[in-house]
Amino acid sequence: MSAELSGTQPILCTPIIREVDRHLIELLSSLDSAEWDLPTVVPQWNVREIAAHLLDTALRKLAMGRDQCRVERVAVNSHEDVIALVNRLNREGVTVYRRLSPRVLTQLMQLTCAQTADFYESLDPFATAGIGVSWAGEMTSLVWFDNARELTERWHHQQQIRLATNRPGIMTPRLYHPVLDTFLRGLPHVFDRVSESDGTAVLIEVSGECGGKWCLLKTQNRWTFIDKLPSSVAAHVTIPQSIAWRIFTKGIDPNAARLQTNIIGNIALGEHVLRLVAIVA
Repeated sequence: MSAELSGTQPILCTPIIREVDRHLIELLSSLDSAEWDLPTVVPQWNVREIAAHLLDTALRKLAMGRDQCRVERVAVNSHEDVIALVNRLNREGVTVYRRLSPRVLTQLMQLTCAQTADFYESLDPFATAGIGVSWAGEMTSLVWFDNARELTERWHHQQQIRLATNRPGIMTPRLYHPVLDTFLRGLPHVFDRVSESDGTAVLIEVSGECGGKWCLLKTQNRWTFIDKLPSSVAAHVTIPQSIAWRIFTKGIDPNAARLQTNIIGNIALGEHVLRLVAIVA
């Protein structure tokens, strides 16, 4: 675990997306027929349906992001509109691609992921992305943040398959830490609804070799990450790396998550960390 504070630097992760997807293809190729139908922590999706979702979203990224293909125009004026649109597209995509055989789905995934990786690597990370990272409260985002969000999607859905099939492999510092760093960029948006005086600080620690420390400070009525620890913090929240990704993707019961999380100091303030949802849901 890094001793430095995370959260203040851009997350330049495009090579990691390619690597994560390579692990995904190896994983899917290793599954037997029974494993494709195993349940996952996503109530409505089994392994096959998560794989179908990963294929669908990769194809959509190529069609809409790279090729600028917009078959339908939908007005999106709020976070609720984003949720409704994403849920519909996800539902429609899974309905179609779950019909594919494992072999066809895996082969299409391999073809598609090679092209999406090339696309991400071709982009200027400091340009403006076509869409904002809505769960972080952004209507517009820089490309590096949108790419990092994409990494979290690819990583956590693959991890759901690995959890269901008992196949570890991607919870490593190189692959998992940038996912955690991206998730936690949504915390200022969560804490913007928290009434505390300027100078209040919250330290967030994800324990384990993949984790790290992040510190939020309220200044001028805004919560921002800082790069040096203040002399004192109002709350120190420690989350095991094994469940951090599940907390931020609604993949664990909140009560179970709280029992495994340690909060020192202002407990009510610290518990806001556990309310972060870093997916569109």
